[in-house]
Order: sequence, then C-alpha cells, then structure tokens
Amino acid sequence: MEFRLLGAVAVATQSGELPLGPAKRRSLLAALLLRPNTAVPLDQLIDALWPEGPPARARTVAQGHVSRLRALLAQGGADEWGVRLVTRGDAYVLEMPESLLDAHRFEELVRLAHDQRTPDDAAALLREALSLWRGPALVGVATGGPLRVAADGLEEARLSAVEQLARTYGEFGDHARAASLLHAEAVAHPMRESLAGALMRALYRSGRQSDAIDQYHRTRTLLAEELGVDPGAGLREAYAEILAGGAAPPQPSSGPVSVPEPEQAAGPDLLPRPPRGFVGRDRELAAIGAAARREHAVVVITGPAGVGKTAAALHWAHTARAHHDGVLFADLRGFSAESGGSGESGDSGPETADVLREFLIALGVPGRELPETPGALAAAYRARTEARRPLVVLDNARTAAQVRPLLPAGPGSVALVTSRLRLDGLAVSELARTVDIGVLDGAASATLLAAATGAEDRLAAEPAAAARLAALCAGLPLALRVVAARINARPQWPLAALADELADEQRRLALLDVDDTGVAAALRLTLRALPADARLLFRRLGALPGPDLDRYAAAALTAAPPADAATALDRLAAAHLVTERSPGRYGMHDLVRLYARGPARHGTADDPDPADSTDSADSADSTGEPSGEPLVRLLDHYVRTALRAAAVAEPDDRPCCTPPPDARADLGGPALSDRASALGWFAAQRENLAAAAGAAFAAGLDDRAWRLVVLQWPSIVGYVRDDWIPLLEQGLTAAVRLGDPDAEARVRALYGWVLTEEGRLDRALEHLERAPELAARAGDPSSEATALVNLAVALDRAGAPGPESLAHLTRAVALARAADDVLTELLALEHRARRLLALGDHPAVLSCTERGLALPAAAAEGLAPLRQILLRVSRGAALLALGRTEEARADLRRAHEDALLRGFEEGVLRAAGQLARADSQTATGR
Repeated sequence: MEFRLLGAVAVATQSGELPLGPAKRRSLLAALLLRPNTAVPLDQLIDALWPEGPPARARTVAQGHVSRLRALLAQGGADEWGVRLVTRGDAYVLEMPESLLDAHRFEELVRLAHDQRTPDDAAALLREALSLWRGPALVGVATGGPLRVAADGLEEARLSAVEQLARTYGEFGDHARAASLLHAEAVAHPMRESLAGALMRALYRSGRQSDAIDQYHRTRTLLAEELGVDPGAGLREAYAEILAGGAAPPQPSSGPVSVPEPEQAAGPDLLPRPPRGFVGRDRELAAIGAAARREHAVVVITGPAGVGKTAAALHWAHTARAHHDGVLFADLRGFSAESGGSGESGDSGPETADVLREFLIALGVPGRELPETPGALAAAYRARTEARRPLVVLDNARTAAQVRPLLPAGPGSVALVTSRLRLDGLAVSELARTVDIGVLDGAASATLLAAATGAEDRLAAEPAAAARLAALCAGLPLALRVVAARINARPQWPLAALADELADEQRRLALLDVDDTGVAAALRLTLRALPADARLLFRRLGALPGPDLDRYAAAALTAAPPADAATALDRLAAAHLVTERSPGRYGMHDLVRLYARGPARHGTADDPDPADSTDSADSADSTGEPSGEPLVRLLDHYVRTALRAAAVAEPDDRPCCTPPPDARADLGGPALSDRASALGWFAAQRENLAAAAGAAFAAGLDDRAWRLVVLQWPSIVGYVRDDWIPLLEQGLTAAVRLGDPDAEARVRALYGWVLTEEGRLDRALEHLERAPELAARAGDPSSEATALVNLAVALDRAGAPGPESLAHLTRAVALARAADDVLTELLALEHRARRLLALGDHPAVLSCTERGLALPAAAAEGLAPLRQILLRVSRGAALLALGRTEEARADLRRAHEDALLRGFEEGVLRAAGQLARADSQTATGR
C-alpha cells in the first residue's frame, strides 16, 4: 500500500488505486496524510475541505467522508499494512508507518543525500527522491486554504532538491547536465531567482556565456514587468561573476547540452510564417520545450480538430529555430479533403518518398543525385541528418508509419509531429512524448477573438455579447476564427444579434463553416479516417442525453458487446472526438456533441450522415433499426443497472420497480460488489440518470421515465436538498400519463418525502395522502406501507394529533410484516417507537423495539442496521422513563458504539443525548 501526495492524491494497492471519489474526500485524506499519526481536529479538517467557508452541514458531511474513507481503507487491506483511521474525541488520526507515504520517503532521501560523501551517491539519492513526483503536489483536492499552503511547501521542497541535484552535478563537472535540469524548472518558475542564478552559473561553466547573460536579462525584465522590482543580491552577484569571468573558466562539458547553441553555417528553412493572432498556450509551449530537450526528441502534439495544434507547433518552432542548424517542414495531409479513405486501409497525403526528396534537396543534395527507391531515400536522409541538429516539423500526420522514415537521425535533433490521433506507436518505437492541446479558457478565447477581428473597440462596446460569442465557440480556436470572420463581414450587425444567431443549436455548426472550412468540415474529415465501428458509435452518441458514458452505455447505444464498445471508444478518444474525463468515462466537447446529433440538428444537408464519408458506399449507420431504438436500449441499461446497484446497496430492500415489460436485452453492466461500489455508481451516474429520465419524458417513453426517477432514491435520500423537484414532477407526469397506479404511488411517496424534508408540508400532504390509496389499488403492500410511513412523518411535522399518525404506522407495520418486507417493517417500527415515546406509552415502546431488534437483517451494511440502532436508542429512552437505568445504559452504550463504528451521526447524537440524560438522572438521584 502506498499513499501519494506528490502528484494526484491517491492510495495505491496491488489491485490498483482505491476509488477515493470526490475532491472533498481526497482533501480529507490529504489533510490527514500531511500530519500522519497526529490527531487532527475536525474543525481543522473542515477548514481544509471548505477553504472558502464551510456550509451549514459541514460537520455532518465531513464525518460522512471520514466514514467512507475508513471503509475504503479497509477495503484496500489497510489493516495488513498497519494503517488505521481512528477517532480521538473531536479529532481523527491516520495511524500508519510513515514509510508508506511518498512525501515522507522524498524527505528521507533528500536528507540522506546531504550525508553522502561522494557527489555520485548524493546524485543517485536525489534522482530517486525526485522520481517520486508524478506531477504538482496535491492534485485533485480543494483549492485554496491550508492545502494550498501545504502544496506550495511541498513544491518548494522539490525545487530545493532540484537545485541541490544541479549543484551535485556541478561538483563532478557535469555543468551541461546541471544546465539542462535547471532550464526545465526555470521555464516553469521564471521568477524564482535562485533557479535563475544557478542556471546562469551552470550555463557559463558549460561554455555558454552568452546564454547565461541572456538568462539574466530575461529574468530581470520579467521581474520588472510583473513585480516592478529589480533582481535580488544573489542574482546580481551571479551576473557580476560571469561578467568578471570569476564564476569558473568556461570549460565545455562532455555531457549532453539541453539547448544546443546555433551553428554559424546556415541550414535549410522550410518553416511557414508564424501563426497570426496566436494567444495563450504557455503551459503547452513549456511542455513542448521540456520534451524537446531530450536527445533524438520526438514530440507528438495532439488534440481535436480545430484546436490549434499546427499553430502551437509553428509558434514553438519559430522560437527554437535559432538553436538548430536547419528547419524542415512537411504537411502530411493526414486529415485533408484530398486524403480520402475510411481509416480501414490505404495511405493518405503525400508519398513518403516525395517528402524525403524535398527534404534531401533542402539539405543540399542535387536533384540529379537523389536515390530512386524509398529505402535508399530514407538511408540518404538519415546520413544527411546524422551529424546535424535539425528541427523537423511534420504536420497533420495520420499514422506512425507515415512519420518514422521522416525522423532525423542527429542526436541533437527534434521532431515535432501534429496529429488528431495519439499515434501511440511512436511512443512505443521512438519514445515520443505527447503534448495534448486542449480548448482555450474564457480569457484566452476573448483575446483570440479580439486579435482575429482587429475590432477591439467594437468588442469593448458590447462586452456581454462578445463574451457570449466566445462562450458559444466553446474555446475552439477554429470556431473563434470563423466567428471573427463573420463579425468582420457584418460591420453593421450588433454583436448581440450575431450571438443570438449562433445560439441556435440547429444552425450553429453551419454558421461555423465558411467555404467548406470550419468545425463541421474538420470533424467530417476526422471521422472519415476512422473504422466503421467507431463511426457508428459516434453517430449513436447523438442520442446520449447525459454528459458522459462508459463502455456499457456505449454497448447499449450500439447493441455491441461491451468489449467491442470499449475498443470503439478508444478509437474515438485517440481521434479526440471524445475525452476520457476519468478512468473509463468519456465525454464530448460541446461542438462535437452538436455534430454527433446529425444534419437535422446543424443544417449540413450536403452530408446526410456525419458518420460516413460522402463518397463511401458502406454506411456505418445503415443498421436498419428505428432511429429511437438506441435511446431505448440506453434507458433500459440505466434501469437495469440502477436496479442492480440498489439491490447491492440495500439487500434487505424490495426493488422499487421492475424493468419495463418490453425491456431490451441486457448487454451487461459494471461489477458492483459491495455497498460502496453501488453507491459510488449512483454518485458517478447522477447527471446521466437525471438526463436519461428527462430524455425518456421528452420522447414520451413514460414507462422508462418514471422508473428512472424513482430509481434515483439513493441519491435523493443522500442529497435531499439538491432541488429534485423538477425531476420528480417529470416522473409524476409520466406516471399519470401512463395511468399506472403503482407508478403514481411510488413517485408520489418519494415526492412527498422530499417536500417533507424541505419543510413544504402542505404540498407534501397533497401527495402523501393519495399515495397509500394508489398503492392499495395496485395491490402492493410494501409500497403502501412506505407511503403510510412517509404520510405519518409529514403529519407529525405538521402538528397533527399523535393518534392519527400512530394509526398509519401501525397499519404500515402490519402491511410490511405480511409482505415479509424486513426493511420497510424496520422503518415503520422505528417511527412507531418514536411516536409511542412521544405519547408516553413506554411499555408499548419496549414491545415495538423488541420486535424490530429481533428481525434478521441480511446485510451487515445498509439501512437495516442503522434503523436497528435508532430502535435501540428508543428502547433505552423508554427504559430510562421506566426507571430501569442500568438496562437503559447498556442499550444506549451499544447503540452509541454501533453508530460510531458505522459513522452514523444521527445515531451517535441521539444515543449520546440519552446517555447524558441517564447521567443526569443518576446525579439527581432519580
């Protein structure tokens, strides 16, 4: 078992990482790991989880996360590793061997490095320490507050270790290696003066005095522009030493040089002009630079169509060209209109041999001396680049096979490859590094729109409309440039009118194409490169109502086995048509989603099936099934999986419905082995289930709509105040339209319970007074019993006379017992015991609770044991009232211990309150 803070917060086991869940739970774990074996007060944990200020129920939510984290650790075998999450008063302690924590091992390795006698040994330890880092510290936790401070402290420790390693390299004379190490960090931390000073000295000592001086002036300018300050004494001292020649005689090192100096001899330059209106991309450019510092560097710049991959490659290439003895460029046209093909066969773009001839001529080979065969051309190219350090830009590649013969051979060379596909083959064969180019954020989108239009005044005059136009482009640079062209073509139009036009989803993609250049055209070319199974799935994604899907939902959409659906999803992800937002879960960019919905939605009548090329005879979507069938299969998949998840989460409960009589075949679903995984599925699918219910309602599939509403009860119960009313209203309308009394009873019972919890008692009673009658008419005693309990609770809260609600609860107990429904009977008994206690009928409370505590619960987890805890508290309260204090204490202590063990806060508080009452009675002699 390993606990990780140096990167994404995680717990790794031999079976993989534990599913920690939401950011708040990761924040809790991080706060405990930062102080292992130390009691951390709950108030401090709350500050870490909600740095912006805690909500009203912060303590309850935090304790729930503690309980869930404890269960996850147990699930991962924490006991075997000596790890326990224990409660100490109002604090929590994560007891553990600190050697299991990556941050602790990092600190130990750095400390050991200080004690080594030789630089080689110290460097080895420091490299091992730095290898523990998997990205910025504490990724995935709440931003701001104490965790942000802790992350900054860890990053400071990492940078100090980097500087120490660079000094160690310098001690055994490898100044070039030190410079390479420091340069990567200086790019990421340009205003850290200690880094800049160390880099200047390393550059100077590796024989690169001019680069060292340039580094000083860049840092000085940045400090002045960003902070309005001059360099500190340390940086000025390093600069003075270099100017005086006192840092050390400039002896070039035999080690690798990270940024080669330009040679005097001019080389070929086939690079196109720099991209116009280039904005942002600082992080991506830094990543390209870091990846390009390796020997024989191959960098694949990948991203969706229209995102600006070529622009990023050209921008970086123009900044780096001075460090290379020649720049070669070729557009491989892997996704151009001329490339053709369906992704199943054939090459596209120019012949590799033609590109090699162009490169060799640029490298000085006379045309008459060019070899004729492709193999000989490739050999000549390798020979010509072996002693050089060229920068080669290969744009718009479609396959790794296209790229490999065009990679330069020189050890200081760099190859930039852009592609809509990941080209994983290059990572395997050439150790290529991948840099993903994503969409622009809101600020960068606005900047690009201003740069592309040149109409800053016009945009400034309508800032809200300009921001809306940028937002409708969803951060896609190609879309922003097309909108800029439309703005300039209509100088008399208000920007608000243009935004209104673009807001129409049925026309948006048509408006984002100009002369067959634009978003839809680019996506069409991407799809044409994919196999039929991927194109079919993409077309089906137009029916997806929710924000994302997994392989099982994809299988439902395509009627394919989940393994085949997973392959198709991988192909779409490789083409950046979907994005893997979390392991196994894929979503789409807004404009891609519009395109997937088909020509009827975006007005591209010239391309009747966006999943197919217009010149292809085999239609990827020619399955012959009705257009609504994929949605029906998806809805049935959600119904079946929700039923399975509810059964795993609450084995004692009766299913709230069955699949529709005409449900489509079950193609399988995720493995749900325990309560945690089942509730985790409901949490992960919450938006999808709500969207599926809405889609079923809109399509008139009422038999699916009401089921998809009531099946969300685990989420509704857990997050009752999250505005479920619109969803419940849809479910009720669907049930009424069906004329199904069972469906209507179940929806009204759940609807009324939510309204009761919200304090809207008049409306709650409207539903709850009708629900039992409907359930009785449907002949379902379990449903009737649940409705009667909900009605009794609402009546109590409305101040109705006690006997009225007691009568409903008595009837509910009888109905549940007759139906052999243990969980519902426990629910009714628990509320009946409370009502009897309020009425002062203590002997009846004992009789009621004895029955409930004797009922067998099939599940060790779930609601049944919690309801028995509350029954035991009521029993203890009745015993106290009858003067049987020691018996009461025994019951109350057991209830308190059980509630603590299960993280059941209500049970803890109620048991503790009754125990305090018992202590008070003893103290007063009663």
